Amino acid sequence: MFTGIVEELGTVAAVEDQGDAIRLTIEAAAVLEGTGLGDSIAVNGCCLTVAALDGPRWTADVMAETLDKTSLRGVTPGDRVNLERAATLSTRLGGHLVQGHVDGVGTILARTPSEHWEVVEVSLPAHLARYLVDKGSITVDGVSLTVVEAHVDRFTVSLIPETLARTTLGRRAVGDRVNLEADVIAKHVEKLLAARGEG
Repeated sequence: MFTGIVEELGTVAAVEDQGDAIRLTIEAAAVLEGTGLGDSIAVNGCCLTVAALDGPRWTADVMAETLDKTSLRGVTPGDRVNLERAATLSTRLGGHLVQGHVDGVGTILARTPSEHWEVVEVSLPAHLARYLVDKGSITVDGVSLTVVEAHVDRFTVSLIPETLARTTLGRRAVGDRVNLEADVIAKHVEKLLAARGEG
């Protein structure tokens, strides 16, 4: 589990194509403190397992399922990525409960800057629309955000300067793809209510 509070921006150091998978090597600092083989780190919202450690770099194996369902297929050396270590029982829950299991990929539709924040509009895959509500939670590229307006095919979020400076969302351009994870609590409630209705 994660909280959606990005700890640092890492840099993709290498991408090794293995046909039906890739080996992704990322240069980082903060997320490697206390990290060992087998630990989990979220990369742009995707939970990956540390398979190798080499100084300031760590490597993860990314299988075809992840490449097919996320934006990680398109990463290249030099790309910046949002990184967060898995939460512990003593972690502050500054965002919301995040699994690191991407539900779909959206596209940045528009960016509207103002003096103190920026409104970003993101496309929404149809199967996720039922999980979004105004002022509810959504994870975008691993960043826990509050939905400003939820629509059937898109939603908006408002980004403060801290988020713009410390995450990839400050660099994403119109047309860029972003990983989306809906609130897991909404998914559990839906399943429980469906079972109740069947009973």
